[in-house]
Amino acid sequence: MTTAAHTLQAMPPLRALDLTAVRADFPLLADRAGGRALVYLDNAATSQKPRVVIDAVRTFYEHGNANVHRGVYRLSESASAAYEHTRVQIASFIGARTAREVVFTRGTTEAINLVAQSYARPRLAPGDEILITAMEHHSNIVPWQLVCGQTGAVLRVAPVTDAGELDVAGFEALLGERTRLVALTQVSNALGTINPVTALVAAAHARGVPVLVDAAQSAPHLPLDVQALGCDFLACSSHKMFGPTGVGILYGREALLDAMPPWQGGGDMIDTVTFEESTWADLPAKFEAGTPNISGVIGLGAAVHYLESLDRGALAAHEDALLKHATDLVSRIAGVRIVGTAPEKIAVVSFVADWAHPHDLATVLDDGGICVRAGHHCAQPLMRRLGVPATTRASFAFYNTLDEVDALADALASAHRMLA
Repeated sequence: MTTAAHTLQAMPPLRALDLTAVRADFPLLADRAGGRALVYLDNAATSQKPRVVIDAVRTFYEHGNANVHRGVYRLSESASAAYEHTRVQIASFIGARTAREVVFTRGTTEAINLVAQSYARPRLAPGDEILITAMEHHSNIVPWQLVCGQTGAVLRVAPVTDAGELDVAGFEALLGERTRLVALTQVSNALGTINPVTALVAAAHARGVPVLVDAAQSAPHLPLDVQALGCDFLACSSHKMFGPTGVGILYGREALLDAMPPWQGGGDMIDTVTFEESTWADLPAKFEAGTPNISGVIGLGAAVHYLESLDRGALAAHEDALLKHATDLVSRIAGVRIVGTAPEKIAVVSFVADWAHPHDLATVLDDGGICVRAGHHCAQPLMRRLGVPATTRASFAFYNTLDEVDALADALASAHRMLA
């Protein structure tokens, strides 16, 4: 069995955080709408793409376009090699033991649905329990509701505090004899709260319960090491970590994936087919039916290579400075309250204003070239728990600047004068 570390190219030398140079890597950040500089603060929804990712996708279509795993001609073999090289990159990036533990999906949502239908559904009986938390994205709620409806299992929800932190004691109290799976986010998309995943996984494993980690929001900001986390499954999306849309990653322990039946049938996931029965390809092809998003996977590989070229520690420190500055300035605006005040957060500031609806506020900010998110952020149960119908959310990436935080605060102050 080949491990990721044995076949990867040498890591690129780390680049210091030069914000001017980094921002120049992202073409859209130089865009000027209506003569105003673009201030993009919706990174929790999707990130911008560096030129190397855009170039990788274009180069594939211009010079390397062929289907993978099918042709014996040189162009197809080259495309297949590039596609599988990205799998090896991802295995190294997340600390997987082998590239066989990396399955490409359309995104975090499809990865979670795959685990729900292929791992959980065959194992659940009436009365069995799946444990999630009250801060989950809909993508980590609805698939479990569906599988509970199919099997008679019960969905349990660990509580969160008024500050938007997970109630760890409440979580552990819900781990019981009937718990068959835990599925939880590492970082809240709506609030930025960072959960103590390593400790939560250990608590679940002490009771023999496997854990799926939703890393959609953590992958762009935190180092990922599935072995250090101890999780059994992990899902994340390319488009939130500076890669193309329509591509995701499912990590699963090899023994678990090997024992799981396919979720979808079609080309490339089979070994033999007759009209009476079919047999399945080896991992990970068993879970990748049909022609994949080849260009997207290659673009994801370029995004990972780009991230690995940067000093992640310096990026994290810069994002923490952005969070502190934004928290300070936004909290000074009259009638504005920050929602989600956990001490451990990524650079996300969600807030409500008693003088404007979040949608109206986001529209006014957009008139000034500032892109923020407004709504329930696909976390309606969390919004209800915190007593708000929606929030305005500013979410930052390493390419954002302190000047952009100032622009956000100035625009909020102007909106207060206009709407209050």
